[in-house]
Amino acid sequence: MTMERWRPFGASMDRLGNVADIQGEVNRLFDSFFGRPARDGREWAPPVDLYETKDDLVLTMDVPGVRDKDITVSITGDLLSVRGERRFERDVPEQQGIHLERAYGKFERLVQLPIPVQADKVKASYRDGVLEIKLPKTEEIKPKEIKVDIV
Repeated sequence: MTMERWRPFGASMDRLGNVADIQGEVNRLFDSFFGRPARDGREWAPPVDLYETKDDLVLTMDVPGVRDKDITVSITGDLLSVRGERRFERDVPEQQGIHLERAYGKFERLVQLPIPVQADKVKASYRDGVLEIKLPKTEEIKPKEIKVDIV
């Protein structure tokens, strides 16, 4: 009699491969469905945070190793575009790369803005590998305080 280790998903997981492979296939399917380019090692997508203050929408993006001159920010209507490139600048021949996990190459992030902003007053700053973009809200969107007299 042989003992077999219990697996909560049954033997079917052996045929499907590991979870990382499944995740990669699901991501590939969603990318193709939504018309995004396939991630074939030449593209990467830096993480983005978008939050709101009283006067601004603020977007922060982690882009370590990217020079500020290699980043382009543009806004068209309600779509913010951030493009750039992280270059592989090591003098290591490809055959000698033992373990490379960091992504290099071009990236593009398109963020649909949830509220109208003043495109002519957008400001961007870059420090310690973090890009911060401040998008001032339009005047009609900013909250206004109205004093109400209680009788």
